[in-house]
Amino acid sequence: MNGWTVKAHPLAESELKALPADIRARFLHIAELLETFGPQKVGMPHIRALEGKLWEMRMQGRDGIARAVYAAVHGRTLLVLHAFVKKTQTTPRTAIETARKRLESAT
Repeated sequence: MNGWTVKAHPLAESELKALPADIRARFLHIAELLETFGPQKVGMPHIRALEGKLWEMRMQGRDGIARAVYAAVHGRTLLVLHAFVKKTQTTPRTAIETARKRLESAT
């Protein structure tokens, strides 16, 4: 057991709940992979580095594509900062800024 925990920022919780059911299920699967194996052992296509401390979980389902931006905080805790349905090729700058602001307020 690696001892990793995936938690959601309070504002990200409602964003995750608003995602389509199949994408939420994919999120739970990736979170379970991260908790079981740790972020060092999980890679593409599940997670990808964004910038600085920010990483993204990559979810895809029948209803589209979504991302959950997270960062490692307080030891072995991964905090999901922002979740959104992706509509463009790249992760929107506003999504990265939202996640960064939430990370600053959470630490």
